[in-house]
Formats: sequence, C-alpha cells, structure tokens
Amino acid sequence: MKLIGYLYRKCRGEVLLVAVLGLSGGLSSAALIAVVNKALHAEHPGLMLLAAFGLIALVKIVCGLVSNFVLVRLTQDSMLQLSDELCQGILNSPFRTLEKLGTARLFAFLTDDISTMSAAIQALPPLTVNLAILMGCAAYLIYLSWAGTLLMVSFVVTGAVCHKLLLKRVHEAVRLAREGRDTLFKHFRTLTDGIKELKLSRSKRQVFLKDDVGATVKYLREHNLKAAGQFAIAEGWSQFMFYLLMGTILFFMPSRLHLTPETVSAFVFTALYSAAPIWGIMGAMPVFDRGREALARLQAVGVTVQAAAVVEDSPVIENSHPVVEFRGVQFSYAHGEKHDFALGPLDLTLRPGELTFVIGGNGSGKSTFVRLLTGLYAPQAGEILLDGRTVTLTMQESYRQLFSVVYSDFFLFDRLPGAGDPELRTLARGYLSALELSEKVAIDGDRLSTIDLSQGQRRRLALLAAYLEDRPIFVLDEWAADQDPAYRQIFYTRLLPELKRKGKTVVVVTHDDRYFHLGDRILKLDYGSLVENSIAEAESATTMAS
Repeated sequence: MKLIGYLYRKCRGEVLLVAVLGLSGGLSSAALIAVVNKALHAEHPGLMLLAAFGLIALVKIVCGLVSNFVLVRLTQDSMLQLSDELCQGILNSPFRTLEKLGTARLFAFLTDDISTMSAAIQALPPLTVNLAILMGCAAYLIYLSWAGTLLMVSFVVTGAVCHKLLLKRVHEAVRLAREGRDTLFKHFRTLTDGIKELKLSRSKRQVFLKDDVGATVKYLREHNLKAAGQFAIAEGWSQFMFYLLMGTILFFMPSRLHLTPETVSAFVFTALYSAAPIWGIMGAMPVFDRGREALARLQAVGVTVQAAAVVEDSPVIENSHPVVEFRGVQFSYAHGEKHDFALGPLDLTLRPGELTFVIGGNGSGKSTFVRLLTGLYAPQAGEILLDGRTVTLTMQESYRQLFSVVYSDFFLFDRLPGAGDPELRTLARGYLSALELSEKVAIDGDRLSTIDLSQGQRRRLALLAAYLEDRPIFVLDEWAADQDPAYRQIFYTRLLPELKRKGKTVVVVTHDDRYFHLGDRILKLDYGSLVENSIAEAESATTMAS
C-alpha cells in the first residue's frame, strides 16, 4: 500500500486513468466470456450476439491500447521522477549521514533499489487489469450460481493464502541477498579504485578474488538459490490448487450443485480464462514486496527530498566580505557509546583579507575542521557565527555557498559552470595560463578538453574551478602536496597573496613550514585541540628547519 500510495501521490491522474481503463478492460473480458459461452450453446447465434461480441471486443482492444500507452508514460515519468528525487535527496541529505551509509550502499540505492521499484511500478497497472478481470468474472459466475462461485472463490483464497505463507521464506532470502549486493558493490569499488595495486600484487589479487569477491558471490548464490527454490515450491502449490479446482468443477459441482452443462462449461471456461490473471497477481506479489522494501530502505535512511526540504527555504547570504567565528565548536565521531575522536572546543575568528595556515599531524583533526568550516558537518556543540549571526540549519545551504574549496580528496568535473559565457571563458583561459596548463587543456564551451592529467595538474584544474566561482572564502586542503617545488613556490608567493589582495578569506591546510612566514596566522591542531601559533614562532621554526 505504501508503494501504491507513493505512486498515486506522484502520478495521480495517470494512476486513476489506468485504473479506469483496467476496470473497463476487465469487465469487457468477463462480458466476452458470457457472450462466447452463450454463442457456444445457442443453436443459431443471431446478429445480436455477433454485434455484442464485436462491440465488447472493440472496447477491450481500445482499453488495452490506451492503457498500454498510459502505462509506458506512467512508468517513464515515475522512474524519472524517482531517480531525480533520489539524486536530490542524496545531495540534500547531511554529509555525515552519507558518510555513514558509505559509497557502496549509495550506489546500491541508485542502481539496485531504483530497478526494484521500477519493476514494482511497472507491475501495478497489469495488477489493476487482472483484478478487474477477476471481479468481472466473479460477477458473471455469481449470476450463474452463487454456490459454485463461493466454492471457486474458497479454492482461490486458500491457494493465495498458502502461496503467501510459502513466499515469506522467499522474502527473507531476498533481503539477505540484497545485503550481499551491498557488499558486492563495495568490492566493485575496491576493484576499480585499487586496480593498480591489485595488478602489482598476485597474493593481494588472489585474496581479493577468493576471500572478498568469491565469498560474497557464494553468499549471494546461496540465498538466491534458496529464494528460487521456495518460489518454485509456491508456484507448484498454485498449480496443484488450480488443477484441484478444475477437477472439482468437472466432477463434483455438476452432481452436487445440480448445474446445467452450459453453466459447467461457463465455470470451466472462466477458470481457464482466470488462471493467467490469478498467476499474474500472485507472481507480482514478490515484486511488490521487494519494491516496498526498497522504498522502506530509502525512507529509513532519510535519503529523501522531504528529509532535507529545509534546504529550499535557506535564506540568501550576499555579504562579499563575511567574518566567520567559531564559539566552543565541538564534533566527535562515535560508534555506539564509544567516541573514537573528538575535535574541540574550537574558538577562532576568520576575517577577510587574512591568510591562515592550518597545520597538524595525521589524525589531528584538520579534515574534520575543514568539513565543519565549509558546512559539510554541523557542530554537535557550540556554534558557528557569520557576521555575528548564528548559522542555523536553515542557513547551512546558503552558508556553504560562501566557500570555494579544493579538498584533499577532491573530485574534478570536466564542466566549468558559467564558462559558456564569453567573458568568463576569457577569464578561465587566463587562469589556465597562470596555472601553466594552457598547452595541455583547452576550454570548449563550458567543458574542459581533457582531465586526464597528472594528479598535480588535476589539482590545478580544481583550483581553476574555484577561481571561477569567485566566492569570498577560499579553503585549500593540502593543495600543494602534489605540486613540483617550482610551482609550489608560485602557489605560496604569487597565487595566495593575489587572493589576499582581492579581500578573500584564505584558509590553507599545509605542511610546508618554509612558507609559514607568509601567513597572517597559524592554527595548529593537536589531537582535536587548537593551538594558535604566532608568526614569530613560525619564522623561528622555519629558520631552525633551514
């Protein structure tokens, strides 16, 4: 019912139209059975029966054609809308929530669960038609013999209930197989990301194929076979009940219920005609169950547009020189009751025109600090203020728009938003030259000709995109780590001072102590605690290092 309710809310008109067409087609099928049965037992079928047969057949054909066209549109529209909503939901969901889910599960949502819901949605209109056919057939049989109809319905209900009980084991096997697919997607990610390392190490490759991929595939095979076996038993039970029903109609009902040969043939004909709709309905039940479970999984993790609808109401922040302040900001990673790492409390202020270096060892909290600063994480305690105003949840989306960021684990897009504008494209080409990439990369419209470059050059392209965004706060996380010494010097002595002169707030996470004296301040993180070093201390450290 949740799945039907979801589809009804999204495509109400199409669902109602398909339901009406399905009901009309089902009633037409029942009427057709009655006319055919009448013609078979009439000595001289007249023009009235012929006209009725032709008219009913025409109505059934037209309903089927229109229903198919509407079904195609309904399926495509609902799946496009579902995919769009899921992508929006992922983008609007809290970043920490997505981190906890993991890439493998998100990929499974975007592929496996959408396909599952697509199959369920496509099965809904045929279900309507099949139910309408059965309703029409039942009405016709009640007209002929209510006792015979009651007996026939009891067989169908008994078969359906037992079929449903047998499918419970199928559902459990399908659920476990779905969890196995999450793990398999994780291994696929490992395969693509670690292909170089796997090629270089035979032992690592053999362990990966046997213990990871092989074990997961074996697990999937076991539960898929279990599901297929239980489903085959359920189908066998359905066929047994059908033939038992046919035997009852042929050998029990005529003598016990005193039915005429015409009525018996009508029951036989209707039972044969109803077999396909009944099996269609029972066969669709597992599809609906999997679709319902897929919808429940998406809703359970909060990856929905409704879960983050507050984003759409986020106020616009137009200050081009904002002041960002941390007051007692804290954040921790926890598994159950255990806190693995805690950052803070942090108290600091970042002002326009300042160059701030953030330093610290591995695991000191630099990445967590950057995610808090850029709005990917919300503080668990304390508050972040923008020009003296607390950044609330409704402001987070607009707050994030103040930052041009190149993360240490950045992703490089081949499209430059806005670069389709001639003036901005000219500016982008100037930046390409300044970044010493003009001989390797060209700009065609709003796309880069290639991003197949070294890691250091790719990081420069990411900086190009940040330049074009031209936001008031620049955050560069380990940007110079992949640069050669010559360009690293250009970065610290030319690019960063240029951003300062433009009044940008610049935050650079770095280990390059030889350039610390160029900053206005240094923030040192030490196992989650903040220590602010003076420039004199930085210069002293640089002198000692040299």
